[in-house]
Amino acid sequence: MQRRKFLKTAGLIATSAGLAAPAIAQLQPVRWRMATSWPKSLDALYGSAIALSDRVSQITDGKFKIQVFAGGEIVPPLQVFDAAATNAVECCHTLTSYFIGKNSAYAFDGGLPFGLNTRQQAAWLYSGGLEQLRELFGKAGLVPVPVGNVGVQMGGWFRKEINTLDDLKGLKFRIGGLGGTVFSKLGVVPQQIGAGDIYAALERGTIDAAEWIGPHDDEKLGLHKVAKFYYTPGWWEGSAQITSLVNKGAWDGLPVEFKAAFEVAANEQMTLMVARYDAKNPEAMKRLLSQGVQLKAFPRPIMEACHKASLETFDELSGKNPDFKALYESWSKFAADSNAWFRVAEYTLDSARFSAR
Repeated sequence: MQRRKFLKTAGLIATSAGLAAPAIAQLQPVRWRMATSWPKSLDALYGSAIALSDRVSQITDGKFKIQVFAGGEIVPPLQVFDAAATNAVECCHTLTSYFIGKNSAYAFDGGLPFGLNTRQQAAWLYSGGLEQLRELFGKAGLVPVPVGNVGVQMGGWFRKEINTLDDLKGLKFRIGGLGGTVFSKLGVVPQQIGAGDIYAALERGTIDAAEWIGPHDDEKLGLHKVAKFYYTPGWWEGSAQITSLVNKGAWDGLPVEFKAAFEVAANEQMTLMVARYDAKNPEAMKRLLSQGVQLKAFPRPIMEACHKASLETFDELSGKNPDFKALYESWSKFAADSNAWFRVAEYTLDSARFSAR
């Protein structure tokens, strides 16, 4: 019985494969360009874009190829949104929180301060959130496709210790997205700088502190060489989602088989990117600490003030932007229900695991 079942299943798979290959062979080749916001040195981010491109080509027998460009090669890192929207390139690979100046509601795509963790973000996306985001970005002529997540971030590199709220006043801090908006309420002067320029700005003293992602990437950028205090947690991005913004005209013009290939490759990177960071960050952290880096936690009064300022920011943006308000209302309900479940299962188990060691 088991053998007959296996042979039947194998036959169905073979039949499906036989139908798929001729179908793809009959399609006209498609060549796209993808502009990223990352330097080539960041293997987990830029490398993920390359892996996505390779997988799309593999699935389509080389009929759909995407040429990937590092930040600055054809488009400056923080201008990839406009390039994709105007079809200067067919798609980009970025963190959409960089572009909240265009619409504050884009922050829901990248992740909100004190918001969802990586698993919760994925759950929200695939239970209705992605449809809302596609409606939102569609107004700009773009189709967002989630292509990865870096997981919870670190709180950044500081040239001096942060002990009180007064230490934040006037601090020039490289930070993008809503985290910068929230910090500005506490006297911080946020600076948005592309990854490739952070080291030089911190070394010259143009900025006093900088956050990027976490140990693996931060070590590659050399930030530990110009600032020794490394803070945790990155409360502004507990789950920084990476997204490919695809020009809507280009997307609509794709054969259904190529759309499927792109989304299959994107879904793979949603798993593989965070897995890569989770595997690489522990060893990178050990190396950093061995070189004299001082690991610090933001004091509780600062965390409490940041949380309060975050909620105030959400309320203010809801009052100003109907797009933000609509997303915030549904997102908040999802977050409350999800957090209640995570407290019952995940948090309880994590507390037991960590306290036992």
